[in-house]
Amino acid sequence: MSFILFQRKSKITASRRLFLKTKLLKKASAMLVTEKEEKKRERETTLNERVPPLQLSGLSVQELQALCRELHQKIDVIDEERYDIEAKVAKNQKEIENLSHKIFELKGKMKRPALKRVKISADAMLGALLGSRMKESVDFKANLKTVKKEEEKKEEVTDWRKNVEAMSGMEGRKKLFDAAGQ
Repeated sequence: MSFILFQRKSKITASRRLFLKTKLLKKASAMLVTEKEEKKRERETTLNERVPPLQLSGLSVQELQALCRELHQKIDVIDEERYDIEAKVAKNQKEIENLSHKIFELKGKMKRPALKRVKISADAMLGALLGSRMKESVDFKANLKTVKKEEEKKEEVTDWRKNVEAMSGMEGRKKLFDAAGQ
C-alpha cells in the first residue's frame, strides 16, 4: 500500500500575495505618519494650555529679571517633581524585576548548570572560604580520634603432631574431659 502525499496549494497566487503585502505596508506607513502628526499636534496643544506664551514686549529690566526668577523657581519645582517621579519609577521597576524573578524561581524553570568535580585540598578550601583570615594550615588528621584495635590473643603455634600424641591414649581423653568440665 503506497501513500501519496498531496501538498496543499494556496488559493492565492504569489503575485496576488505580493500585491496585498505591499498594499498593507503602504497603508501601515500612512497610518504611522498620521499617528505621529496627531501626537505632535496633541503635544503642542497641551503645552499651550499648560504654559501660556510669554509677553516680553513693554517690560522693564526689573520686571524681566523678576519674570526670570519666577521661571527659574518653577523649573526647580518641576525638576524636583521629575526627580521624585523617576526615583519612584526606578524603585517600582526594581520591585517588578524582583517579583518576576521570584515567580520564575517558583515555577521551577531554572536550569541548573552542570557542575564539575574539582579536586581541592583542605587548606585551599579553607583559604577560599575564610579568605585572608586563615593564617596557617590546619592538620585535620591530628584532630581525629585514634582507635586502637584490640590485639587478638594468639595461641602459640606448636607442632600439631605433638598435640595429637598428647591427646592419644587415656591421658589425652582425660585432659579433654577436664577441659570441658571447667
